[in-house]
Amino acid sequence: MFYQEKNNTMEALFEAIGEKGFAGMGEAIQILMNEAMKIERNRFLGVEPYERSSNRDGYANGYKDKTVKTRVGLINLQVPQVRDSDFYPQSLEKGMRSEKALRLALAEMYVQGVSTKRVKAVTTILCGYEVSSAEVSRASKLMDEEQEKWRNRPLGAYKYMTVDAIYEKERSDGCVVDAAVLIAYGISSIGQREVLGISVSLSEHEVHWRSFFESLVARGLHGLEMITSDAHLGLKAARQAVFPSVPWQRCQFHLQQNASAHVSKKSKKTEVANDIRNIFNAPDLKEAERLLSNTIDKYKGSESKLAAWMENNIPETFTVFKLPSKHQNKLRTSNMAERVNKEIRRRTKVVGIFPNSQSCLRLITAILLEISDDWITGAVYLDMSV
Repeated sequence: MFYQEKNNTMEALFEAIGEKGFAGMGEAIQILMNEAMKIERNRFLGVEPYERSSNRDGYANGYKDKTVKTRVGLINLQVPQVRDSDFYPQSLEKGMRSEKALRLALAEMYVQGVSTKRVKAVTTILCGYEVSSAEVSRASKLMDEEQEKWRNRPLGAYKYMTVDAIYEKERSDGCVVDAAVLIAYGISSIGQREVLGISVSLSEHEVHWRSFFESLVARGLHGLEMITSDAHLGLKAARQAVFPSVPWQRCQFHLQQNASAHVSKKSKKTEVANDIRNIFNAPDLKEAERLLSNTIDKYKGSESKLAAWMENNIPETFTVFKLPSKHQNKLRTSNMAERVNKEIRRRTKVVGIFPNSQSCLRLITAILLEISDDWITGAVYLDMSV
C-alpha cells in the first residue's frame, strides 16, 4: 500500500506539470510539499506508514489543513500531526522563509511609493491572489523588524571606515525639512566592503554624528586603522571625540571641489585643479610634500588666500600615503559612498518628500541592506595580502 501511495503521488505530480505546464506549478509544489512533510513525519516516528515496530517514537495523528499564499498562488497543505509531540515539518518552515522574502518584497514595493492598488495588481498577476491593505501594512511591519535586527547586528574588527551623509526631504511637525542620513561603510580584514550603519538625523551637527559613532562602537566596532570622510565640522568634532587615535584621511575629491571657492580669478580654476590633482597623484608622501611646497610658492604672490588655504588643508589628504600603495587609490576619497549615494537618490527620487523619518529610514535601509549583501557575497574589494 505504501508503494502504491508513492506511485499515485508521482502520477499526480507528472499530471500537474505535464498537462498544465507553468500553470500547474502551484499544484505540483503542493503535492511535493505534502509528500515531503509525510516523509519527515515517518523519519521522526522511525517507521514507515502501516509498519509495526516496538522502537517507534510516537504515533501519527492525522493532518491539519493549512492554506499558504505563495508566489505561485494559494497552496492547500496537509500538515502531518504527531500525538503528544511538538513535531513540525522543517520543509514547511523553509518554505515559509521563502514566502517571508515575498512579504518583504511587497513591503519594499510599498515603501518605494508603489500604491496598495498597484501592489494588489502585481500580486494578482504573479501569484494569483490579491494582497489587502492590512497585509501590506503587516509586511511593512515585518520589514521594520528585519531591518532593525540588521541595523543593530553586532560588528567586529574593521580595518578602514568611510563615512558620509546624504540629505532627503521629509515632513516634520507640518514642515518640510532636509534630514541628514548618516551612513558608515567598513572594509574588513579580508578586504570585503560592508555597510556598517545608518541613522536619520535632523542635521550633521556634532551631537548627531557623535551619537551615530558611539552606536557603532557599542555594537563592537574596533580595530580601525583609518577613517575617510569630508571635513564637515560636526563630523570632524565627533570623530575626534569618539575615535581620537584613529588616523583621518580627508576626501581628496571634496577638497579639490572646495579649492575653487578660494580662487579669485575664474580663469585660473582649471590650472589650480590640475596642480592639486598632481599633488594627489604623487607616488609617495615625500614627493607630495615637495609638490605642495612648490604649488604654495607658485600662488603666494597672485593668490595669497589660496596659498594659505592649501598650506593648512591639503596635508589632511596625505594620510593615505602611509597605506600600502594598492590600497591608496580606493581609500583617498569617499567615492565608494558617493556611488551608493547615486543609487539612493535614484530610488528616493520617486518618493520626493517622505511623510516621516521612519519611512525615510525604511527605504534607505532596504537599499543599503541589498547593496551590503551584494558586497559581502561579491568579489574582494581590497587585496589584504600586500
